[in-house]
Amino acid sequence: MRTNIGLLLSKRARISPHREAFIEFERGRSFSFADLDARANRVANALLERGIQPGDRVATLLKNSIEFVETYFACARIGAVMVPLNWRLVAAEIDYILADSGARALVFDADFDATVSALADGRDSAANIRHWIRRGDDAHTAASWSQDYDAMLAGASAAEAPVGAWDDDNLFIMYTSGTTGHPKGVVHSHDGMLWSQLTSMSTSDMRGDDRWLLALPMFHVGCLNPTSLLVHRGATGVIMRELDMGAMFRCIEQHRVSIFMAVPALMQFMLQAPERAQHDISSVRWIATGAAPVPVSLLQDYENLGMRIFQAYGLTESCGPGTLLLHEDAQAKVGSCGRPQMHTEARVVDAAGADIPPGSPQAGELLLAGRHIMKEYWNNPEATAQALRDGWLYTGDICTWDEEGFITICDRKKDMIISGGENIYPAELENVLAACPEVLEAAVIGVASQKWGETPLAIVVPAPGAAPTAQSLREYCRQHLAGYKVPQLFELVDSLPRNPSGKLLKPQLRERFPGPAPF
Repeated sequence: MRTNIGLLLSKRARISPHREAFIEFERGRSFSFADLDARANRVANALLERGIQPGDRVATLLKNSIEFVETYFACARIGAVMVPLNWRLVAAEIDYILADSGARALVFDADFDATVSALADGRDSAANIRHWIRRGDDAHTAASWSQDYDAMLAGASAAEAPVGAWDDDNLFIMYTSGTTGHPKGVVHSHDGMLWSQLTSMSTSDMRGDDRWLLALPMFHVGCLNPTSLLVHRGATGVIMRELDMGAMFRCIEQHRVSIFMAVPALMQFMLQAPERAQHDISSVRWIATGAAPVPVSLLQDYENLGMRIFQAYGLTESCGPGTLLLHEDAQAKVGSCGRPQMHTEARVVDAAGADIPPGSPQAGELLLAGRHIMKEYWNNPEATAQALRDGWLYTGDICTWDEEGFITICDRKKDMIISGGENIYPAELENVLAACPEVLEAAVIGVASQKWGETPLAIVVPAPGAAPTAQSLREYCRQHLAGYKVPQLFELVDSLPRNPSGKLLKPQLRERFPGPAPF
């Protein structure tokens, strides 16, 4: 059988036409699978009418919404390749992604009018984009060069759009922060997403009557995956436009949410939130989490509430699945991210590429393989060749594994910082700081944070004659970086430690500035 992710929606609509597919919490709207399929076909036909062809990239700058979901399935059906953009990025960062991907259309929320206007006004990306499609309830305020999403939908046919992609054809490109300062576009196929779903369903204890809260941003693979998974399984997605703690508890109670995803930092916030006592959240059966190990005390607190915790490890490059720590193993294997998931193979290798057997105390790099692994990095054959070798994904994460195959991540080879579930790459921050007139050179490391898990610390050598402050450096970074990437901690030093060849010695910086952060 050939695979097209867009067809999954049509098949589900035939099997369960009247079943509730997605609910929008803030807007109070509900859509059956038949409703969603008709809307997705309208979007698909509208894109075809505008000249979008199989293989063309369609970027989205959308908060969580039914428009995000239907655009995803519409693109999948006709073979267009969706490029979901992180709406926390600033215009310059988005511009690079749009130009690199060669996006032909951008579907965006009215919330981002200012950002999109800056993009349309002579940026590199504007040369590629032919259609700026705006979703908002205030069409009268839209720029003359934009098209209204709702009008586009109303004017398009709901007839089944032609299928324009199969199997190994590109489905979406998701950009991750780049270790060299530029983000890399991770390319996944229709077949890869199908196997990601099969892997998740084989271990997730997901039922057709479940209601999955989609509160984390859909531009992350960890929230895009459940969007497909819900359609595949025939369960219901409850969409929150963006995360708000008080609203989240109301949403869980009102819609009897049974599953949601949360990073450990959010799980901790939820326990401490005063709103929790005001709402009945007993409908929640289990929580999927990742990005950092869950402390034993937190596991116990949620178990006392009758909720099970599934801890996963995965990457954008693995389309989500990697390893999974089941609830029943969590107490005995604290700190572990579990064993390889169904349809996923794992190896641990030393610096020479030799396999390290399970049970060895030696740490090595974690390698993953499976049909859900990415195809390539878009327009980046060198990075692709480095990451994909002989069918294995070199994750860049250093780990050990015990005799039972349980994996524990002990370091990140690429220095990545995970702060509140967001990936932050020091090189990107260092490049921004290096361009600051007040800075001679800078290095960024991660330090422990009770609030965020980790947070970036910038160690700065001032430029001759300059007297930067944490506030001035922070303000400079805000002009060039998404807010969650901006360091809150700065240390001024006379020089950075380097070896005789000039290589920066970050281990020495970590010893000198061990943290933790005061928050």
